[in-house]
Amino acid sequence: MVRFCLALAAATLVGVNASADDIKLTAENTKIEFTGTKTDGKHTGGFKKLTGTASGPAAELKLEVTIEISSMFSDDDKLTGHLKSPDFFNAKEFPKAMFKIIKTEKSDKGFKHTGDLTMLGKSKPVAFESATKVEGGALMLASEFKIKRSEWGMTYGTGKIDDDVALKITVDTSKK
Repeated sequence: MVRFCLALAAATLVGVNASADDIKLTAENTKIEFTGTKTDGKHTGGFKKLTGTASGPAAELKLEVTIEISSMFSDDDKLTGHLKSPDFFNAKEFPKAMFKIIKTEKSDKGFKHTGDLTMLGKSKPVAFESATKVEGGALMLASEFKIKRSEWGMTYGTGKIDDDVALKITVDTSKK
């Protein structure tokens, strides 16, 4: 589950060529959290380091983010170490995950974003809906969705650890 979340986080955080109108994304204003479930419970976590940019009105949002996998944390220190291992995110070989929105369109919940998430050297499409607002040079975005960790090759614990990993993304650059 953690691998799946990290993959999603990585895909959402891709470095971009910044312009004067870009909104800067940092770990202080952008939270990527995950919940992985297993037969006997669940674990939560997130990432402490990421960088990126966003631009455009909400209906045309462009966003790229890069996540530092080594900054991953969970509710269990032993699990955090395991998630960084080759069984999951393989932080030594793949230190960063990236995400880039390719398309944004209106939806019932606000906006649907489609992009590429790159983790473990694999890029896969990810789509999610969000409540998004761009106003006064600030971005507010909130979304909860799931990804399948196996799509990035995270298969450790199959049958005991659920393939679906829940992600919660919160961006609020209005507070300076």
